[in-house]
Amino acid sequence: MVWGWVTDFFTYETTKSVVVKSWSVGIINRIVQVLIIAYFVGWVFIHEKAYQVFDSGIESSVMTKVKGFGYHQERIMDVADYVFPQQGAAVFCIMTKLIITENQFQGKCAENGKQYKCQDDFDCEEFVDSILTNGRITGACLRSEDQSQCEVEGWCPVENDRVVIEPMIDVQNFTIFIKNSIRFPLFNITRGNFPSSMTSDAIRSCKYHPKSNPFCPIFAVGDILEHTGQNVVELAKKGGEIGINIEWKCNLDLDIEYCVPKYSFTRLDAPFEKNAISKGFNFRFAKYYKTQNGTEYRTLHKAFAIRFDVMVTGQAGKFNTVPTLINLVAAFTSIGLGTVLCDLILLNFLKGAAQYKAKKFEEVSEAQIEASLIPSPSSQMSTKEAWILPFFCLRNFVELNCLFLEN
Repeated sequence: MVWGWVTDFFTYETTKSVVVKSWSVGIINRIVQVLIIAYFVGWVFIHEKAYQVFDSGIESSVMTKVKGFGYHQERIMDVADYVFPQQGAAVFCIMTKLIITENQFQGKCAENGKQYKCQDDFDCEEFVDSILTNGRITGACLRSEDQSQCEVEGWCPVENDRVVIEPMIDVQNFTIFIKNSIRFPLFNITRGNFPSSMTSDAIRSCKYHPKSNPFCPIFAVGDILEHTGQNVVELAKKGGEIGINIEWKCNLDLDIEYCVPKYSFTRLDAPFEKNAISKGFNFRFAKYYKTQNGTEYRTLHKAFAIRFDVMVTGQAGKFNTVPTLINLVAAFTSIGLGTVLCDLILLNFLKGAAQYKAKKFEEVSEAQIEASLIPSPSSQMSTKEAWILPFFCLRNFVELNCLFLEN
């Protein structure tokens, strides 16, 4: 029994092939195989580069610097006036409009706005817990001959952000310098966003253009807004958020000098552009002072700004044996899909489906198996006769000229 298991183990089994000489089925089979091969060669290996191992865990550092001068409310403004924050980070704001409320002191005063008009204290009680006011509503109504308003406690006089102020259109002439360094830790590859051979004079004089100068690290704000399809005047009035994406897509099987960045620009707050509230981008900040007697006061600024987000994405790939073998096996296995499709056609849609089924599948019943296990009388030979016959023939070979007969 053990010897039978050993002999059965060291055997080779192959599938039974049925050759079907049919033009229609043969053409379908070859077309399917060609399509599968074209898909793996064109898309999987050439386009997706499935023979490579990829590293998308990019490490990045971004430094920015803005240059330019602009006029706003009859004042000349430089970088220290309109850039927030001043540290040169990947996210920064360029102020385009500023509403200034000077000399605010802690105290009580009238609130601004038509909704805060009142006739008596009862009209102001509904705003006591409101967080949309310029201070805490006290519940009192400040009556005057001109206009009665609810009283607030906080920084007085309160801000009036409904004044009409022209934005700083000079923002379109400002330039943004971006210095970006990246590293792919899997391959220990580091790169910068402009060639190391570029001189300082070349950097100062260049300006980014997607075709004529795609590696210049200096971008004009007006060009960025033009690439995103934005109107400079409208964006400067309400503010907005612009994304600058630096994409690193590197094929490390080629020379490292071909690993270069690609820039793209988009309006990030576009989904909120049609909203009734919360349009654009603005924020507030204050500058604090003290009088000679130590009383604190401040100047409040409400700034409308264009916020820039510098986002870095990337992926590097390099040839590796493991993904290559995996995708080659997948390609060879997928070619067999043509056989499956042709079998479905032959078994279900052609006239000779029954004949093909009979050739392809062989049915065996239990009765046939039992019948095959019963030996026929003509082939029966006892064990004793099987052992005696060779010795008998050997002993009488010369005298009787014994012949060995084989069933």
